[in-house]
Amino acid sequence: MSDQQIVFPSEHRDRLKNVAYTFNSPPSFTEESVVHTGGKSMPLFYDNNKQGFSRYSETELTLSSPHDWTAHGVGVLSLWFRGIAGNAAEPLYVAVSNGNGTQAVVVNGDPSAATIDAWTEWTIDLSEFVNQGVNLSDVDKIAIGLGTKGNLTAPGGSGNIFIDDIRLYRPISQP
Repeated sequence: MSDQQIVFPSEHRDRLKNVAYTFNSPPSFTEESVVHTGGKSMPLFYDNNKQGFSRYSETELTLSSPHDWTAHGVGVLSLWFRGIAGNAAEPLYVAVSNGNGTQAVVVNGDPSAATIDAWTEWTIDLSEFVNQGVNLSDVDKIAIGLGTKGNLTAPGGSGNIFIDDIRLYRPISQP
């Protein structure tokens, strides 16, 4: 592990609740053949066009106690994702919230991210969450989703992506 990296603990990654799986749950929530590193990734199946359901899909983790994302000089959230070429293009986002209920959503800059059929790293400067009012010394929830968070009316697409290697890093020093 580099001195720039602080790994998002695997015990948290393995507890992510994939709400898209709620009604079609397989025995395991992890993928063991399509992985970036290690032995597992997290599949996220999305269908943002189901009648009577939200028009976005997400997986979320409520931390057992608030975490301080300002500790150890952390400044970047990184995750790797891999889509499938036949997926419907839907916005990929990460949402972070803290104990007082403040939530911030950062959307990937590529609106077709879900269709990228190669492992792709997405790095997010933590200031993007701070600029939306989240106190990073009190993070209690992280969510990863596809579609427009909070959308209850406009139909969307469907598909499957894989998430792996969720990590916090110190910013890289510039010479």
